[in-house]
Amino acid sequence: MIKDFILPDIGEGVVECELVDWLVSEGDFVTEDQPIADVMTDKALVQIPAPHAGKITKLYYAKGEIAIVHQPLYAVEMEGEGTDSVAETPVAAMTPVNDTSVHHTDTIDVPTSNKSNIEEFLLPDIGEGIVECELVDWLVEEGDIVVEDQPIADVMTDKALVQIPAMKAGKIVKLHYRKGQLAKVHSPLFSIEVEAQSHDQAVTVELTTQAQTAQPQENIEPVAQGKALASPAVRRMARVLDINIAMVVGTGKNGRVYKEDIERHQQNGVSVSTAPTVTTSTAITATEVTTVSQSSADRVEPIKGVKAIMAKMMVESVTTIPHFTYCEEFDLTELVALRESMKQRYSTDEVKLTMMPFFMKAMSLAITEFPILNSQPNTDCTELTYKSRHNIGMAVDSKVGLLVPNVKDVQNKSILEIAADITRLTVAARSGRVSPADLKDGTISISNIGALGGTVATPIINKPEVAIVALGKLQILPRFNAKGEVEARKIMQVSWSGDHRVIDGGTIARFCNLWKHYLEQPQEMLLAMR
Repeated sequence: MIKDFILPDIGEGVVECELVDWLVSEGDFVTEDQPIADVMTDKALVQIPAPHAGKITKLYYAKGEIAIVHQPLYAVEMEGEGTDSVAETPVAAMTPVNDTSVHHTDTIDVPTSNKSNIEEFLLPDIGEGIVECELVDWLVEEGDIVVEDQPIADVMTDKALVQIPAMKAGKIVKLHYRKGQLAKVHSPLFSIEVEAQSHDQAVTVELTTQAQTAQPQENIEPVAQGKALASPAVRRMARVLDINIAMVVGTGKNGRVYKEDIERHQQNGVSVSTAPTVTTSTAITATEVTTVSQSSADRVEPIKGVKAIMAKMMVESVTTIPHFTYCEEFDLTELVALRESMKQRYSTDEVKLTMMPFFMKAMSLAITEFPILNSQPNTDCTELTYKSRHNIGMAVDSKVGLLVPNVKDVQNKSILEIAADITRLTVAARSGRVSPADLKDGTISISNIGALGGTVATPIINKPEVAIVALGKLQILPRFNAKGEVEARKIMQVSWSGDHRVIDGGTIARFCNLWKHYLEQPQEMLLAMR
């Protein structure tokens, strides 16, 4: 029996949400309570679980689309009495080419006019005794047309990140794993529909023939061929430089684009290829190529997801909270030395002993003396709640936008416990998979903008908090010591923004001085810990 899963009421008046990511694919078998999708409301990232076990038959939204509450999100085939909802559908229509029922064999003849075959790509032996690896990211989607040697997936072993290329040209019909799952060596990784070798128009034969017949002296501009052959890093580089990667002449096998090709394209402006250019039946005309390559049309993108939520929150913050900024200089020479002496001994894969745990612990100790920095006003600022928990947030530049997860109960944790939480939250946030619980109930925030560059900032308060601090980059600068001698010291500028309805300049200055005292003299911080 096939049933539609209706997107439930997520609460707080939410009527729609963005489909951030599917955690399953059509054809997957799921169990009760298995996560199905991540959706983003204007409040938080929410994970939708399966209420019933069964087989996913239909996903009604694409990633990035807006899903409506009380409307079908996906369809699931459950074991039950009868199959009323599918009885009227012809069997042939119910069995798509990429149905899981064809996965028992490596090569399957499909009765089509093109004599195409579906083949299973088996994850090869990556070496060094590795028997499984994590599927980090798919570089293609089901339905994509790929060419030989095109990167298909990034997988992570316990040794390195490895890119898996396509061995043949064809159409991707099934991806057997979700991102984050463990893929087994010598097991099917994906299914691909390829043309039979006897067919005159087979993709690989066509590409080879055209490449051999092209004349080297021809002066042909590159043509857009859908997805260019390039690694994720090269694609990212092209996006940053606002370059259409499909228009870049690749010097690698089958036109694979490397970083050097991007740089050459940028230096030459509109590149003209002197090498043979492969053309396909979908190639655009010379007039269209000229128009695309010589024009730089404006591009319009909708603001959605985390970026839309951030925009809304920032506007609300600056229009309802009177901000003021306070800046100070910290000499962190002693703290850097302490951290360096401890880093090698205490850092592991689960715990990265950065400077941030020290900043958070010192801030918590200072909050004990100045609890108003850890307070929150009500909507009309007639009441002030002093929060007993020190839940210190940290702004993270994730792939879905700015996220501010927070470390809970810093007042009760050691520096190593804080470091472990920071490591976990950073990994989760950068992948865009931080849980809603980690984003809620923050009481004060730190923005480490100096990790990217810059010394002074004017951060916007994360409402309903009353303060936020931005850390500038650590610099080695000359400073006078107590004897009047010039020394090289490790200096950081910090910039506070405060809610002037609740705190004044004197309060934040005294609070910052105590925080500075603990960080500049870390032995004082250790003595103050309980």
